Amino acid sequence: MKMILRWFPYGDDSVTLQQIRQTPGISGVATCFPNIPVGEVWQPDMLAALKEELNGAGLEMEVIESYNVHEDIKKGLPSRDRYIENYIESIRNMAGAGVKCICYNFMPALDWARSDMARELPDGSRALSYRHSEVLAKTPQAIVDSTLGKSEGFSLPGWEPERLRTIAEDIEFYKGMDEETYWEHLRYFLAAVIPEAERCGVRMGIHPDDPPWPIYGLPKIICDARNIRRFLALHDSPANGLTLCTGSLGSNTGNDIPAIAAEFAGRIPFAHIRNVKHLAERDFDESAHLSACGDLDMFAIVRALHAGGFDGYVRPDHGRMIWGEKARPGYGLYDRAIGANYLLGLWEAVDKTSGAGGNASGAGAADKTSGAGAQE
Repeated sequence: MKMILRWFPYGDDSVTLQQIRQTPGISGVATCFPNIPVGEVWQPDMLAALKEELNGAGLEMEVIESYNVHEDIKKGLPSRDRYIENYIESIRNMAGAGVKCICYNFMPALDWARSDMARELPDGSRALSYRHSEVLAKTPQAIVDSTLGKSEGFSLPGWEPERLRTIAEDIEFYKGMDEETYWEHLRYFLAAVIPEAERCGVRMGIHPDDPPWPIYGLPKIICDARNIRRFLALHDSPANGLTLCTGSLGSNTGNDIPAIAAEFAGRIPFAHIRNVKHLAERDFDESAHLSACGDLDMFAIVRALHAGGFDGYVRPDHGRMIWGEKARPGYGLYDRAIGANYLLGLWEAVDKTSGAGGNASGAGAADKTSGAGAQE
């Protein structure tokens, strides 16, 4: 297991590489190119330059997160083949730069939704939250506008400018599409992409829908264990996997997250582990990572992954804004650093009490040297 943090390049992150490097147990980052329009090829020289910057800071670039799928692919339009070819070319280029895992999603129109980006919690911290009635009472554009207004001036992952311009018409398009058709569009994408990813030695991890239930009539399919089984069966390859996001799946009170972790551990290349506190069946606040702060048993989740032979990447997911920090909602330094070391502590405890020996983190041993795991 390797512990990493998400990081955005080109000055679009309040957290510095030096701060990440100084966080115990962190071996690298999950990163992306938020300035490149969806559907364009990620070129080798760009990837090489970013890798050089990260390696120079003592960090690895083995994970790409938010390599987004063009909406035409999800819609099944004739233009999808061109965008799929670009996607495959980018996978080859990423593999050439040493990338081993790509996190993506197949969520239509809106990648994710929250009703509040900075709800004040009882302890005075602020966190992302979701109130189902508030979301349904607003138009999608109103949700977007209010969310962007609380983004502290940073871009938001999965909300590209070109996508925001067409949200209304995209949502209208999907109202005429049933769930089975959407499944077929996903199958078509996987049939083209997964064989190439496997040849390149890259593991693809699809992110669950967030929230994991339909809103605005949009099809939601990666939302529970039954559908995850169906997804993995679409292409039975080690390159076709799940990004286990405990907060997204855990938003649905009917999902047993430790059971999902146990069942699919061998097909999970990447895990976003965070907690969530429910106020009602479809109302929740994102909470501190500690089990006692939310409704999810972090120890049980980590233990299930460990027992299943999980050997991928983990990152603490969204953090609260604490200690007066100003940052992109969910992606400040302080709470995520606390979360990372809490999760590393859980992993070490499970590892040492399971008889597996002291291999608590792929980053832990590397941290005893000056390179923190960076080999190049």
